[in-house]
Amino acid sequence: MLTVWGRKTSSNVQALMWCIGELGLEYERHDVGHRYGGNDTPEFLAMNPNGTVPVLQDGIGEPIWETGAILRYLAARYGTPEFWPSDPALRVPVDQWAEWAKINVTLSFTGPVFWRVVRTAPSKRDPSAIEAALAKLNGVLAIAEAQLGRHAFLAGAAFTPADIQFGHVLYRYFDIEIVRPAWPNIERYYQALTQRGAFREHVMVSYEELRVVD
Repeated sequence: MLTVWGRKTSSNVQALMWCIGELGLEYERHDVGHRYGGNDTPEFLAMNPNGTVPVLQDGIGEPIWETGAILRYLAARYGTPEFWPSDPALRVPVDQWAEWAKINVTLSFTGPVFWRVVRTAPSKRDPSAIEAALAKLNGVLAIAEAQLGRHAFLAGAAFTPADIQFGHVLYRYFDIEIVRPAWPNIERYYQALTQRGAFREHVMVSYEELRVVD
């Protein structure tokens, strides 16, 4: 049994839960962080000194933190060779695109765009900062657009953790009120993701509790 600490509205928790759902693993999840609190207690900090979510414990094993590390652990332990190849040469594209998505897409979207649009009061929003952040994000997404013009999934022909690291931000990207260019390949890819049960359950989650209205 897997135990997860982290609120379902955390995008990082959503990535983890999507992976768990794709792998069909049993779990229990505890709401921690944001309005639920609990991530600054001695007990939680003993598991993750950073006080961030998610944290995963597999049975009686040591708690694991950092979403990328957790995803690699689950993929290596429970994934199929198609999802997480055992051959290092075949695994490299999966790992590099997963890292690319985490470092470039997530960091260019979550704080610079999502926080400024959703988690900032309308009266305090900075349209010029949002516009600049979107310009930078568009440069990154152009790379994904080209890659998805060549492959069905981000790292190739198969669904892998790279798609989880990239795809988990797309629900919010396409849902929030921003100006978006036409991304035919990303849009096709995103529509395919929305047909996956684990994506609908764990990623297409309301973020209204995060919205700042005044």
